[in-house]
Amino acid sequence: MNETVKPRLFRGLRDLLPQQMAARQWIIDTIRGVYELYGFAPLGTPAVEFLDVLSGSAGSDVQSSIFTVGNPDRDKDPGDEALGLRFDLTVPLARVVAQYSELPRPFRRYQVSQVWRADKPGPGRFREFTQFDIDSVGVDSWLADVEIIAAMCDTLSALKVGAYQVRFSSRKVLNLVLKFAQVPEELRVKVRVQTGPDSFDYKSVTRPATDVFRVLDKLDKAGLEKVRRELTRGYTDESGDEIPGLGLAAEQVDRIEKFLSIASPKRAEVLQQLYSTFSGVHGAREEIDAVAGMSEQLTELGYDDDRVVLDLSIARGLAYYTGPVFEARLLDAPQFGSVFGGGRYDELVTRFSGERIPATGASIGVDRLLAALLDLERIDSRKTPAKVLVCSIDSELGREYAAMAFELRRAGIPCELYLGSKGIGKQVKHGDALGIPIVLMYGSDERAKGTVTLKDMAAGRKVSDKLGKREEWIRQRPGQVEVPRDQLVQAVRRMLE
Repeated sequence: MNETVKPRLFRGLRDLLPQQMAARQWIIDTIRGVYELYGFAPLGTPAVEFLDVLSGSAGSDVQSSIFTVGNPDRDKDPGDEALGLRFDLTVPLARVVAQYSELPRPFRRYQVSQVWRADKPGPGRFREFTQFDIDSVGVDSWLADVEIIAAMCDTLSALKVGAYQVRFSSRKVLNLVLKFAQVPEELRVKVRVQTGPDSFDYKSVTRPATDVFRVLDKLDKAGLEKVRRELTRGYTDESGDEIPGLGLAAEQVDRIEKFLSIASPKRAEVLQQLYSTFSGVHGAREEIDAVAGMSEQLTELGYDDDRVVLDLSIARGLAYYTGPVFEARLLDAPQFGSVFGGGRYDELVTRFSGERIPATGASIGVDRLLAALLDLERIDSRKTPAKVLVCSIDSELGREYAAMAFELRRAGIPCELYLGSKGIGKQVKHGDALGIPIVLMYGSDERAKGTVTLKDMAAGRKVSDKLGKREEWIRQRPGQVEVPRDQLVQAVRRMLE
């Protein structure tokens, strides 16, 4: 006999059982409804891309977390290129836009698919997860960014997540911070490298100034003190991993911190402080004016300060963002971080076509959102889509049970036909455990009378809780009705209503 294999999962991966899958599907269906209301069309791309397509499109942190995969053709063609699992859906979109010139512009698409990152697992953070994206490609106007923010708000409202906040800023405004803090375009950073089994050394590498944004993006999770240390000399985190610093001077970080201190629940006040702080920075007014225009448009459309705030600490970690950036969080579940985020990326398609094609979009993390809503108990997590359980009481009536089940299904009512061998009591408990609202019972007595018995499980529980004695419960049969067999579908529909 072969040795059994221990069933197990790799860290950061998980199975979704029917109860979670049903809730997840409701989330996806709800998001799709909002995206299609905005006129976005579906797109699908492969999970596997050439590694050079994925590499160089994001920050160093994301690139280092790409899962590489073996190429089955490598033995046949040693020169074949390496492959990787996609880490997001935006890079494949940019590749599609460059590859298919016949696509209309503006090209408005949505996509829901799995992505993979070799990140450290955390609350609601997995190595395989589902993203649901919307993007407008070929639109230069900041009105497209406003539309994405509005869609984010409408999606979260449709999902009934409770209190939420969409925060936005602009990479172009953040670029002004680099000028304000006199940060050079390239940074020399010392990183620790392993030189032997137990030996390490340090080498100097060049990092772009935009790595500052990658560090600022950690502000919510890491806190200001750790962000300061990563901007300067670096530190060792709680797990023992060494976080290299960017080597900025304390005076430069002080200026960055002064910028980060600009805050107010009112967008107009943030803008006023911005104009004042950057009054001496060349080109600042034009960039701030663009953000002010977005804020005014949001107000006109009904998205006020209570839902959308101007938060200058929003940086977004991916390197391809070039303009407005935005993200959303659930105010009652801040431990899950951002559940929805994105921004403008006008240069990403250029990597593949040489042509500048402006684009903007956002992505919702379905699995992180699911984890948050389950934690908040704000989602109906049913274990089965069945609305009716047809019990099997008499083996001689099996064909009639099947006929009833298929009659209900053809009427559009999800139905489970019980095919086990347990008694009627355990069958009813089976339906109750799965949350099936109606149980259908049909035996020789019902057959003789031309009727069926329907048990409303919720109504039965409600009444039976008030009945003290079993004999009284048996006499009243709470939530249980007998209806003519030929009126089965109509009776079930009335009970479901």
